Amino acid sequence: MQRPLDAEEEATRLLELYKGERQLAETMEFVRHHFDVIQTRSQLLLTLATLALTITGFSGPKIAQTNLFARYSMAFGIVFVLSAVVILLLSGLRIRWTTQFLGDDPRETLVHIIRYRNHKTRLYFVELGLLVIGLTAYVASVVTYLLYGP
Repeated sequence: MQRPLDAEEEATRLLELYKGERQLAETMEFVRHHFDVIQTRSQLLLTLATLALTITGFSGPKIAQTNLFARYSMAFGIVFVLSAVVILLLSGLRIRWTTQFLGDDPRETLVHIIRYRNHKTRLYFVELGLLVIGLTAYVASVVTYLLYGP
């Protein structure tokens, strides 16, 4: 398996693929689609987190009454889900337009855009990890309720 390219190598390869007058415009359009993917997946995470928090509002008190484990796992889950949402809202969904990166050198412009995309991708995986931990703990509390609740 080939190692992932760093931002400089990726920019160079993309500029080699797209030659001509519109070289930078075409490479920027190509990379812009990557931001669409991150945005769509981030919206999915936000939807999942919102559902978990909404359900907790309705059934949380009943589940928390089951036992100490249910109470703590629900609290633990909510904290992680909320952490994912906060990071998502403050960082992952932050808008920075690709045209704000424009400079004199097309390669350097593209490197900055790719680095920003890579940063947003890393944030997405942090958010996803926090959400998975939170949902896992939340589901553990629901399962406990189903097994031991009234």
